[in-house]
Amino acid sequence: LGANYRLIDIPVSNCLNSNVSKIYVLTQFNSASLNRHLSRAYGNNISGYKNEGFVEVLAAQQSPENPNWFQGTADAVRQYLWLFEEHNVMEFLILAGDHLYRMDYQKLIQAHRETDADITVAAPPMDEERATAFGLMKIDDEGRIIEFAEKPKGEKLKSMMVDTTILGLDTERAKELPYIASMGIYVFSKDVMLKLLRQNFSAANDFGSEVIPGATEIGMRVQAYLYDGYWEDIGTIEAFYNANLGITKKPVPDFSFYDPSAAI
Repeated sequence: LGANYRLIDIPVSNCLNSNVSKIYVLTQFNSASLNRHLSRAYGNNISGYKNEGFVEVLAAQQSPENPNWFQGTADAVRQYLWLFEEHNVMEFLILAGDHLYRMDYQKLIQAHRETDADITVAAPPMDEERATAFGLMKIDDEGRIIEFAEKPKGEKLKSMMVDTTILGLDTERAKELPYIASMGIYVFSKDVMLKLLRQNFSAANDFGSEVIPGATEIGMRVQAYLYDGYWEDIGTIEAFYNANLGITKKPVPDFSFYDPSAAI
């Protein structure tokens, strides 16, 4: 990406720039090159975090208890809960590895705490044209998520319109961007994630389509957090191609890897 970077550099760099220094990268298919890059790029670069920082690869593995590979995002996390629960932390931050953006995760975590949420979902505002390609969310007057719809069209799309001023947009931009999507970026309170993956949804494979909607249905407080910056989901060859072209735009690229306060 951008000639010298890998997509994984985005979430890892965002973590380090946000003082989130305990990082696990869950990998599966054809990951040898990725694992090598992580080892070389970050192996000795985060020792300044009170000697507690790390970037560690957790590869999919088969065991007598679980002979299957990762079946999805939630299943991947579930298979390593025995390791994650050992950490003395209040929350877990779940990130995707194929997005291009810059975010201060501390603000996301702070919003999670201030709203006393069980789960917080990062949500970019969107116009109607772009909204049809994403999973959309509907919120109440307090920003609590009450409904999900996967790539809605027609009347269902119209029904997913929300007042995005609730999340912080000004009135003019709220009219232009009346939808919010899920970025696939989540903050879970520790005990909530353990309970959901082990008890409530022990067979669920995916966070976005199963665990998060399910959590709202059983009454958990799932909050939306507005992210109003550049974000591109690079899940296809076309998106990858367009993102690289956007980086080369002059005089102002769509996304810059260099930022004095938050470099990638």
